[in-house]
Amino acid sequence: MAVELRADATGPGEAVTSRSSVPWNRIRLAAGLVYIAALTVWSIRDGVPTGRGVLALLVVLALSITVLGRGWRRILQVVTDWLPFTAVLMLYDRSRGIADGIGMPLHLSDIVDLEKALFFGHVPTVWLQEHLYTPGQSHWYDAVMSLVYTSHFLVTPILAAVLWVVNRERWMFYVSRVVVLSFAGLVTYVLFPEAPPWMASEQGLIGPVHRISALGWDWLGAGFAQQALEHGQEAGSNPVAAMPSLHTAIATLAAIMAAQMIGRRWAKLFYLYPVLMGFCLVYTGEHYVVDLIGGVVYALAVHVGVSAFTRWWRRRSEERKRVAAA
Repeated sequence: MAVELRADATGPGEAVTSRSSVPWNRIRLAAGLVYIAALTVWSIRDGVPTGRGVLALLVVLALSITVLGRGWRRILQVVTDWLPFTAVLMLYDRSRGIADGIGMPLHLSDIVDLEKALFFGHVPTVWLQEHLYTPGQSHWYDAVMSLVYTSHFLVTPILAAVLWVVNRERWMFYVSRVVVLSFAGLVTYVLFPEAPPWMASEQGLIGPVHRISALGWDWLGAGFAQQALEHGQEAGSNPVAAMPSLHTAIATLAAIMAAQMIGRRWAKLFYLYPVLMGFCLVYTGEHYVVDLIGGVVYALAVHVGVSAFTRWWRRRSEERKRVAAA
């Protein structure tokens, strides 16, 4: 606390206090620019990070920068708000090990039969790759598909981070649904492990299918990103977490959230995202169409269910307050 004597004070030698201010706005801006530069260099050198733990750490670090100078409680709030959210997503990555421990049977031919029944004896993934995929070569649309597929790992943490800064109530609205959806998907993956098309092809149950969700990075001249994504798929993901498609479910939730924030006028534009994601997942061999349907159903069920629970909880809380005040 600095003390200065001002000649225009009302009394002789009256002490007037003034707080020396630290330029936190400039500090936050500088720290943010350094953060963005470091993340850009990392992404160019090693590829876009997709691991849950790494992404969570990056988000917490970014949000911590936005609250610099606003007290330790705000920084602590960042950690406590994001801890359960991150824990559920990381548990999702371990669902394969849990499923193996329980010993649930892997679903292969039954899903293929269902897909063929819906599409008159054809498997859409096989048909799409027969007409669009060129072995040993990538096309512009492969690059689009890789970008769309990779966006799954970035949309949720980025949208959640923006909402946390702008409107914490909307952040709770979104994150509560993501957590419930991830937990519902986790339970399903444990009880109903399902092989995706590329794995069914390896077993000889359907025609040739290649796992090409990372192929487009080569067309973009970012082979390092292709290698990073393929390594993450092999080492960090659950290969039999196909039903429901959480990629489609998360894209649907993000579209619902964006449409509610921006307005119905632009809703149709946002809903193109889960449609494009769905096409990407089928073409690249990651999911069947029935998995996409399951993802949309899960997303809508979670959205409606959480909304209903929230309304019930508010009514109950208001009723308790009225009883306590009576």
